[in-house]
Amino acid sequence: MKHLRNLTFAVLFFALAVSVFGQKQEIKQVITKPAVQTSDSLQELKLNSKLMAREMPYRVILPKNYEANKTEKFPVLYLLHGLTGHFDNWTDKTKLKEYAANYNYIIVTPEGRDGWYTDSINVPNDKYESYIVQELIPEIDAKFRTLADREHRAVAGLSMGGYGALKFGLKYPEKFVVVGSFSGALGAASWSVKTLGNNWKALTDSITVVYGDDESQTRKDNDIYKMVREISPEKVKILPFIYVDCGTEDFLIQQNREFIVLLAEKKIPHEFRELPGKHDWVFWDSQVQEFLRLSQKFIK
Repeated sequence: MKHLRNLTFAVLFFALAVSVFGQKQEIKQVITKPAVQTSDSLQELKLNSKLMAREMPYRVILPKNYEANKTEKFPVLYLLHGLTGHFDNWTDKTKLKEYAANYNYIIVTPEGRDGWYTDSINVPNDKYESYIVQELIPEIDAKFRTLADREHRAVAGLSMGGYGALKFGLKYPEKFVVVGSFSGALGAASWSVKTLGNNWKALTDSITVVYGDDESQTRKDNDIYKMVREISPEKVKILPFIYVDCGTEDFLIQQNREFIVLLAEKKIPHEFRELPGKHDWVFWDSQVQEFLRLSQKFIK
């Protein structure tokens, strides 16, 4: 399985480069809605992060009845963006605000830049994992009326964010009841810069900055395939439910299939959907709706 991933690294990165750098043109063709304007129900805020040594922006969608009852508390869903993306992608490039109106959730979209939701081995203040887990989640629980426990918290994301969401679920099962990946770039921590050379600088730079060399401890600590292979039966019992989907025309489909094989071998509760679709916002707009519906089964 690992050998198969190594053989396909160059193809995956080529396709990822084409995808992420071509998204702006593709989005213009399929989603014509203007950027969302902030309002009482959609807020844009900043957290003064000590770990990141800078202000970190994020957006929050509040339930439609948030102001009606000042004592009611709500579950929280964190939605993570992909490589080359930003915190405002989910609200600007999908109809998320419209979909959210049907759910009693607080939805948070953090900034992850190209940090792979991982604490960088090379940049001391790029702690995109610790920032979200140690600072942003407590910030949201303090600032808003949340149900601040595992049974009322979920995380999901697209591409790089799908990898990040599954990693958070595997590393911090005590914090999330359900996690989701849409078109997940699940093999990120094992992708080799040596395989690609300098052909795709934006991609290789992000991988090198975050994970370091091929044998770094950071790679080992953030390889979600390795986490699943080595998981104990005791930890399996406390994992969040895992939702994974990927388009059948997506260049990452084989990686997702391989990950699902591991989940099945370890008897980890999950759902996997292969659907017609590519690595684009049309697919992600559709799948965030699916995750919202599924999440209701697990969030009390």
